[in-house]
Amino acid sequence: MGLSKTIWSKPTEFLRSQQPENPVLFFAPAVLQGTARRFLDGFPGLVTYAVKSNPDEMVIQNLDAAGIRGYDVASVHEIELIRRVAPGAAMHYNNPVRARAEIVRAVELGVKSWSVDSRSELAKLHELVVPAEGHEISVRFKLPVEGAAYNFGAKFGATAELAAELLAEAAAMGFTPSLTFHPGTQCTDPMAWDAYIRKAAEIARAAGVTIARLNVGGGFPSHRLQDVKPALEPIFALIDRVTGEAFGDARPALVCEPGRGLVAEAFSLATRVRAVRDAGHVFLNDGVYGGLAELPLIGVIDRIEVVGADLAPRTGAPEGRTVFGPTCDSVDRLPGELMLPADIAEGDYVIFHGMGAYSTVTNTRFNGFGEMEIATALSLRT
Repeated sequence: MGLSKTIWSKPTEFLRSQQPENPVLFFAPAVLQGTARRFLDGFPGLVTYAVKSNPDEMVIQNLDAAGIRGYDVASVHEIELIRRVAPGAAMHYNNPVRARAEIVRAVELGVKSWSVDSRSELAKLHELVVPAEGHEISVRFKLPVEGAAYNFGAKFGATAELAAELLAEAAAMGFTPSLTFHPGTQCTDPMAWDAYIRKAAEIARAAGVTIARLNVGGGFPSHRLQDVKPALEPIFALIDRVTGEAFGDARPALVCEPGRGLVAEAFSLATRVRAVRDAGHVFLNDGVYGGLAELPLIGVIDRIEVVGADLAPRTGAPEGRTVFGPTCDSVDRLPGELMLPADIAEGDYVIFHGMGAYSTVTNTRFNGFGEMEIATALSLRT
């Protein structure tokens, strides 16, 4: 995966000049910094970035330039990345399961905030981390969630009862006690945050602990469907209001950790049609083993443009098409059908917008495919 040194005005300028046969991710730094400022201006607390969604150094550099001062890290590799690229930033090690060697290295690199959802992991931190040095333990809890693309609680999160016990134990150990949750990815229902925040207040009261911070997770949705444009500001306002109602005078400082919500809009993915089989199935040069890996998990993106090799827009009436990636694996298929122009043809470019999250990190070289270039653009409008 390489980064073009030239800055292009828009994707079509690059496509016209280069006529690439491999997929190209177009990155617009101005869009990323604009989204970051939207979070910084609107969210009533500390905005941290979930590095896992797109750990490219140029992403971190632009978020740092925009004013992001905290990062949700899940591995020593991500910690080392942030320490190198954004050396003054706070790091929250919110993967609740870590090997002892990972904890030791994280302490060496300056991590001060940790998430736990089990007694065994809390005991491990108590063994290896000195509470007196200002370390925070943020207990992660879970609830049944509706309105999200998939439920993060299936893997991580303590029950409310266990969370209260862990919170009290962490406070007794001398750690700064906090709580955290994740409402579920691509969460379009603001009431998910309402339920979690009110439960967090109940957990703190049950534990007899005044928490320092409440991390309301990621889950902030990106714009995936033409007809569903998520509104972030109402979510921010609800979080602010409900925290005050639920905690009263014991209101904690707030933290959020968007990944997709911050980075998705800053990238568009240009794929090319390898074949249209018998005027039916469409085969692209990218698929679920590459930059489109998350589509089977959380659904298609219909913010798509199709242009010919001459970059003229295809104008045929939309038709539902089965779309396959380039590999020989039958799993390499986009979910459902995509509405594509009836006159789509081999050599056309299919451009997916809003593709900044989980596109570079999931790209593989399976079957010899997966060579992808990243090009910088001033605008993502074609």
